[in-house]
Amino acid sequence: MTVAEVVIGLIVNPIAGIGGAAGLAGSDGQGVQHDAALRGGRSHAADRAVEVLRAIRVHLESGAALLLVAPGDMGAATARAAGVPHQVLDLTVGEPTSAADTRSCAAALAETAVDLLLFAGGDGTATDVAAGCGETVTALGIPSGVKMYSGCFATDARAAACVADRVASGRATATTLAEVVDLDEAALRGGRVAPRLTAALRVPVSPVVQPRKAPSAANAAGEVAALAAAAAHLVSDGVPTALGPGGTTAAVSRALGLEPTLLGVDIVCDGEIRASGVSEPELYDWAERGPLRIVVSVIGGQGFVLGRGNQQVSPRVIRACGPANIVILAAESKLIALGGRPLLVDTGDAALDEELSGYRRVLTGPRQWTICRIGQSFSTQVDHHDRRSA
Repeated sequence: MTVAEVVIGLIVNPIAGIGGAAGLAGSDGQGVQHDAALRGGRSHAADRAVEVLRAIRVHLESGAALLLVAPGDMGAATARAAGVPHQVLDLTVGEPTSAADTRSCAAALAETAVDLLLFAGGDGTATDVAAGCGETVTALGIPSGVKMYSGCFATDARAAACVADRVASGRATATTLAEVVDLDEAALRGGRVAPRLTAALRVPVSPVVQPRKAPSAANAAGEVAALAAAAAHLVSDGVPTALGPGGTTAAVSRALGLEPTLLGVDIVCDGEIRASGVSEPELYDWAERGPLRIVVSVIGGQGFVLGRGNQQVSPRVIRACGPANIVILAAESKLIALGGRPLLVDTGDAALDEELSGYRRVLTGPRQWTICRIGQSFSTQVDHHDRRSA
């Protein structure tokens, strides 16, 4: 291995997020991955990792930083696509790759004392990375999975690139332990949401590292019920409406007398479910035929509106139905708990994320709308953080 000031490791889960746009609420298991591919699912993990690597190209080309990657589709192929100098771990991984491969690659990178271990994937990938590297290696997730409830991911790929650039340039970065949370997908497909704390990862302290998803407060049930009733009244106008995943939108379905698809997207109209558990291509078809309203809710603790668990609502779907036809729901207590932080979008399309940024109305209850800010320049956040840390 050549001598460098900083060593950055990379692991890519090549099937991360494949079940998201396919409407399968996860990507675990070869059967699910096969079904996801048939329904138009595709992983964007490598694309997002390429974006991060290109942002630190100057440090890698100068030799100030060394990039050490997992073999094949788990890293080497991504580094080649990014066109950056790199070295490949002397390991053999399976075909297709597995969770055990992620663990072994993370363990090997930990042994090299990497300064930052980047991984592109979701909560399951984070669990496997933690199992391999433990709590001493600084790691950061490039969000590429379906839900990403854990507190070890950057808010988007650009944010991950900003943190990676800081580390690659040799600037000191404080770290903290973050909880890794994953859903039991087998239980989920059996109709039960069972989040579980699986591990902890050491992550950089930065305003662009997302917090863990916060559970709903026990005393918020009445607030959510009132909000659901208001939303149910709003969507009872004969306009086809896509109800996105989440407990709040599920409550809207039940307020309409319907049984929602667990963590899926359903099309409702005139008091009926017209299509259940739709995939991204199916949702796009509805949006193309129009009109279509899309209802999404805010993820507690994180503030995400798009890009976490609702990948069926893709950039082309949003453009086809029109951003003005997206209705955001949030209990007022959930917004208060964000402490003034903005709501976030991570569609994977930077131009669309910018278009969606600004001030938007959020339905919080019967005849109650709140104006909230969506998005914030991650570079401004990091620059401000750097000045405070100097």
